[in-house]
Amino acid sequence: MAIINFLSKEINCKIVYYGTGLGGKTANLKYIYNQLAPSTRGEFVSLATETERTLFFDYMGLELGKVQGFTTRFSMYTVPGQVEYNASRKLILNGADGIIFVADSDPTRRNENISALHNMIENLAAYDLSINSVPLVFQYNKRDLTHAMPLSVMERDLNPNPEVFPAFESIASEGPGVFATLRQTSKQVLNRLQ
Repeated sequence: MAIINFLSKEINCKIVYYGTGLGGKTANLKYIYNQLAPSTRGEFVSLATETERTLFFDYMGLELGKVQGFTTRFSMYTVPGQVEYNASRKLILNGADGIIFVADSDPTRRNENISALHNMIENLAAYDLSINSVPLVFQYNKRDLTHAMPLSVMERDLNPNPEVFPAFESIASEGPGVFATLRQTSKQVLNRLQ
């Protein structure tokens, strides 16, 4: 839930990148971090294992500047993709103002994408929330794979209502779709605050 401080005129929002292990959540944050000026970004913090997999979470702060006279900041987190870290996933999801669900376009990851989405829905329910109560944007990552799943299959598998939940194609490691996804999520979060 966004924290609005009227005395200091600050708004702090939380965006969570959710999805499968090695699906591109960390790649999104790394790309954003490397593209932004140091004055607008906080430090990038990652707790990864020796195999480069996120252990607990990744974190990056982002300052958007002034929105209606309030300094607006986003705290962006990724959840660990591995099922055995579900307690961390659930904890990180708590208080999310917006969610970006990062799905892997590799056909061999199809069932993992579906399982991760169901896991996210279950973890939201633990906080008496649903996907309809938090701004949600889908990102179909790794679209550069020669054998990438068709978008129609990914939409059918994952997106329960494409008119409500926007979706973007991306190649998070290289940048296409990364900022479009973040912009849409930010817009939804800020619109909800009004």
